[in-house]
Amino acid sequence: MRTMMMITILVLMTTMMAKSEETIDTKVKNFVVNEWTDIKEYQKVQWEKGKEQNAANWSKIKSLFSNLTGQNND
Repeated sequence: MRTMMMITILVLMTTMMAKSEETIDTKVKNFVVNEWTDIKEYQKVQWEKGKEQNAANWSKIKSLFSNLTGQNND
């Protein structure tokens, strides 16, 4: 009887550990997937802001040179 109780307790403990590992694995996987999605969205927004800033910088540089060449020709 005592051996049967020990075996039952051992089986239950093993089952509980397996379930908790699956839960932890699932939580970790969900965390990584959510972080990856957030990073992709952040990079997409920042990339668009960078493109807008580059366009503004180029237009300022072009206007600077067009003003310089316009002054020399007058």
